[in-house]
Amino acid sequence: MSLSNSPSSYGAVAKTFHWLTALLIFTVFPLGMIAENLAHQIQSPGFDGNQDVISRATLLFSLHKTLGVTVFFVALLRILWAMTQAKPGLLNAENKPEALAAETVHWLLYGSLVLVPLTGWIHHAATTGFAPIWWPFGQTLPFVPKSEPVSELFAALHWIMVIVLGGSLFLHVAGALKHHIVDRDHTLRRMLPGRSDAPQPPAQHASLLPAGIAVVVWAGALGAGSMTGMFSASHGASQEQASTGEVHTSAQSGQQAETTDGTSDSGWIVQDGTLGVQVVQMGSIVTGSFGSWTAEIQFEEPDAPGPAGSVSVSIDIASLTLGSVTAQAMGADYFDSAQFPTALFQAEIVKTETAYEARGTLQIRDKTLPLTLPFSLELDGETAKMAGEVALNRLDYEIGKGVTDEGSLAFEVLVPVALTATRQN
Repeated sequence: MSLSNSPSSYGAVAKTFHWLTALLIFTVFPLGMIAENLAHQIQSPGFDGNQDVISRATLLFSLHKTLGVTVFFVALLRILWAMTQAKPGLLNAENKPEALAAETVHWLLYGSLVLVPLTGWIHHAATTGFAPIWWPFGQTLPFVPKSEPVSELFAALHWIMVIVLGGSLFLHVAGALKHHIVDRDHTLRRMLPGRSDAPQPPAQHASLLPAGIAVVVWAGALGAGSMTGMFSASHGASQEQASTGEVHTSAQSGQQAETTDGTSDSGWIVQDGTLGVQVVQMGSIVTGSFGSWTAEIQFEEPDAPGPAGSVSVSIDIASLTLGSVTAQAMGADYFDSAQFPTALFQAEIVKTETAYEARGTLQIRDKTLPLTLPFSLELDGETAKMAGEVALNRLDYEIGKGVTDEGSLAFEVLVPVALTATRQN
């Protein structure tokens, strides 16, 4: 059997690409579906933190992504090879409608074999979370930022392309079986391993019409996805604002929240700032931030090291965004935001010999523990800028207590804080 194609049959290289692609696709599809079902279970508020379920989902997602990247490069190589080869003609070219359908499906298949893994890869590169790709490359992509909106957009595009691929794959298989069982011609046999005695195809002319129809199908799929809301932001404006670190303030029962119009009775008013979270999950750094929190600050710069004021920070737990594991973090085994919606940090501010510290307690869930936050402070007239970072042990607050394997979810959680405040007049 020749390596190259002939006008009537496919060569060994084309056949290898075809069946390798088929094997990969029929492996990647079920892996993705099973992993997605496990992800819905993990992200549900009632998930109990079962480590076996998390590990299984991580394994399946990593397999799915790794094989998906393989599909992308195999598809590119297959297309490049096809461009150098003669294309065996259709054996039923005289049946114009059927021939047009077959050519259109081929265009959809080739395009989808590139678009499906590419959109999934961009989604992976844009998001933060677990389940890394196992190739020694690919966790990030050039020109693809770590961005929740970008991640959501390409997740939607990935699903739409998967649907197109699934539909075209079904039509392709159905057409091959129809040729083999009903027409009893050599269409399928000339793609099977070994030598094929396929007859010479009838004369036919190449046309761009099938490619045009394929483009219309993709456009229609995107339009249908848009009409069904697949491109809608899943978290609304608050998530967009949280990603930029904007502070949201709102009155809570028994407390007065800060605003930027000077209505707070605290000595300093927060103008902007960020309250972040960083943890390592499955070897990957996952970053997030709280979109809604308030800070009541009393501060007076002392002449010497010693007491300098006080601070009270109330944090809306449900405002946390944490990449692909946000919903999981709200669950009963983690923050349990339904039962414990607010975290509270209360501390005395102390000037040290070299910087400043906020010494007090942090309440998360039903645990209140001592905490010292070291920070730097820049004073410029009536404006103050602070920045600090503190490391917490999540198990001390019974967060993710069911996940005791630090390789799956690190015990240490970094909390970076930065804000700008102005003195109340």
